[in-house]
Amino acid sequence: MIDKTNKTSVGDVAHSLVKGGLGTIPVIGSLATEIFGLIVTPPLEKRRAEWMNEIAEKLKALEEKKIVDFHELSNNEQFVDVVLQATTLALKTSEKEKIKAFQNAVLNTASGESPDQTVSQIFLNQLDSFTTWHIKILKFIDSPRLWFQKANRTPPSYMAGSISAVIKDAFPDVKNQDDLLEIIWNDLRAAGFHRTSDIKTTMTGDGTLSERTTQLGKQFLEFITNDEG
Repeated sequence: MIDKTNKTSVGDVAHSLVKGGLGTIPVIGSLATEIFGLIVTPPLEKRRAEWMNEIAEKLKALEEKKIVDFHELSNNEQFVDVVLQATTLALKTSEKEKIKAFQNAVLNTASGESPDQTVSQIFLNQLDSFTTWHIKILKFIDSPRLWFQKANRTPPSYMAGSISAVIKDAFPDVKNQDDLLEIIWNDLRAAGFHRTSDIKTTMTGDGTLSERTTQLGKQFLEFITNDEG
């Protein structure tokens, strides 16, 4: 049985840090601290509870399948580091896909299917800086043909086109957001997850559906993806 006392520790610490931090700022009085607590604490506590409960349930499922051993995990410094870092970062966002990715990183580390400690820390920080759209587009360019297949959609048939055009076909919500796509594309390239410089370069139709991710990009996707999660 999971100790319920441990489930509240992260939220308690977060709440204490928030109130303690505000209390150290002379300009902010007790009224402001209380109001801030009333506004921030309820959703923070909800996020914390959902995160801890889901992680506990999924770790328990892995333990029942003999994939992980709780005693070994308690002595696994990399796992503890990832749990602490992922928990801190996951509580900062309401984006479900990002929270799921942080959970998967924890599960993969527990299962021994994660990169080394340094790369794991870098990947978690990178995930923190990304939006859901960064993740969606990275997954798409990892294998556009497979993406369309899984979505039960027919890939566009261009004589010539661009990566930007095929992304817009895949995700109509970004059809009129060229500036946003440029930012996301450049962010993914700066992270080393692809090497294509210009998202608008004209190429063959087959070229628009080519895989774009680097080995580092694939490693990142494996880290934040988990079939058990």
